[in-house]
Amino acid sequence: MISFNYESDFKLDHETLYADWLSKVISSELKNEGDINYIFCDDDYLLEINQQYLDHDTLTDIISFDYSIGNELHGDVFISIERVRENAEDFQVTFEDELKRVMVHGILHYCGYKDKSEEDEQLMREKEEEKMKMFHVKQS
Repeated sequence: MISFNYESDFKLDHETLYADWLSKVISSELKNEGDINYIFCDDDYLLEINQQYLDHDTLTDIISFDYSIGNELHGDVFISIERVRENAEDFQVTFEDELKRVMVHGILHYCGYKDKSEEDEQLMREKEEEKMKMFHVKQS
């Protein structure tokens, strides 16, 4: 089950659309959906997690903790809405697109994709683009 939690004044519109999309992404990678928690927060909240658990003293847009068991994906995905907004401006994309990129990024890590080397990062970007295209708002 995918759940959304808020530690800032941000609130995701259409949670069901995002949850359905992420479920499809998981299935498309031949994985099973377990419990995945998204926690939307601000820079200070995420910086504290970065310092406390990863011993990094830097701002970041996402930190994901992977508790997956075999092919069943479980984890906590912390996302700084402040970083996502700033990155969207820097990359000249919409906030919504940058948010989707970061959200799927966490899932892709759980699926085994890395982003430490140039080659791995390129594959991660390709996968992000591929999975973002799976997000559709149904017209009624």
